Amino acid sequence: MQSVSKKYEWVLFDADETLFHFDAYRGLQAMFAEFGIAFAETDYAAYQVVNKGLWQRYQEHQISASDVQQLRFTSWAERLSTTPAALNQAFLHAMAEISTPIDGVPELLQTLHGNTKMGIITNGFTQLQRIRLERTGLQAYFEVLVVSEEVGVAKPGQQIFDHALEQMGHPVRSAVLMVGDTLESDILGGLQAGMDTCWLNPAQKAGTPGIAPTFEVTNHHMLKTLLTA
Repeated sequence: MQSVSKKYEWVLFDADETLFHFDAYRGLQAMFAEFGIAFAETDYAAYQVVNKGLWQRYQEHQISASDVQQLRFTSWAERLSTTPAALNQAFLHAMAEISTPIDGVPELLQTLHGNTKMGIITNGFTQLQRIRLERTGLQAYFEVLVVSEEVGVAKPGQQIFDHALEQMGHPVRSAVLMVGDTLESDILGGLQAGMDTCWLNPAQKAGTPGIAPTFEVTNHHMLKTLLTA
């Protein structure tokens, strides 16, 4: 098996569902409980119709990160006589409280630390990323944290990968491995940026025509073996 730790100077990770569990339903339940609302599955389904559409538009550079954060809570803000910004802040706080690393992540990062430089490139929001990295004690493993909210472009956009490479000191692109759980953002973006890619696919979903990751694993233990064999 190829030894990634020797070939690749850098490993870039996506954050949500690659390094950290992201249970939005649970986070929304916790957030709305603070407002006295029992947030049900039907409420979540309605929220996701709006949220997924906004994220799609964001990744296509049609709207900003701030637009996503505001618009997804507009109707709820009207119902609760508050502001979308207040609800978004409460949601990010709730998500930071419940977020935990996926099984195998701490062991993987500890094994790679000192042998391979590591960074994060995420379409998430800065506040959540920084808080949970600090609370989980994982921030020390990463030399670079690139957040689309700060860059102004979401994955798979070329600019966010170019920005990451600049922050990394312009390594040779073939010396960088991008690891993520989403083909259309993480893997496609990494491939278009000239990187090798590893698709984290725990559900063993079918692939997407035209997007061919360099590697595919179902869990972090497999990824650790790939990186250290």
